[in-house]
Amino acid sequence: MDATRRLIVLRHAKSDWSDDLPDHERPLAPRGIRDAPKLGRWLVERGYVPERVLCSTARRTRETWARISEALPEKPPVEYDGDLYGAGPEEFLEAARRIAPDVTTLALVGHEPGVSELTLDLAGYGDDTRLVRAKFPTCAAAVLETADTWANLGAARLEAFFRPRD
Repeated sequence: MDATRRLIVLRHAKSDWSDDLPDHERPLAPRGIRDAPKLGRWLVERGYVPERVLCSTARRTRETWARISEALPEKPPVEYDGDLYGAGPEEFLEAARRIAPDVTTLALVGHEPGVSELTLDLAGYGDDTRLVRAKFPTCAAAVLETADTWANLGAARLEAFFRPRD
């Protein structure tokens, strides 16, 4: 039986540049710490709670997901994938295509420019993706709907776009 699937593409929350740390180890900034729970609440309110999460191994993505997940009724299984650090659309698609077919809502947590490129590659460059094209800010999320299986993921429709300032 074919099912509609949702892919939630998330960019990490605002990170801190104050310490002389390697990029991979940068923590969240105070604004990121405040914004991430807002995204978690939005996901719950809209019914976009993921069943599975694939997350970059960068500290800021891990911290973002931890703060988002505090708002969720149940914490979904999370896989931290080093290939998602600095990933482009192809790496994200490869990761998503490994997901079991019974998962209907998947979240990917990553970085720019990969998250916006993936969203636009799947949803296209029409008027509905205007905000994504303008800017995919920190702690934003694109919710994409597709009839494709994960193994054949190639096209989707942008269903919603969250920005913390909204």
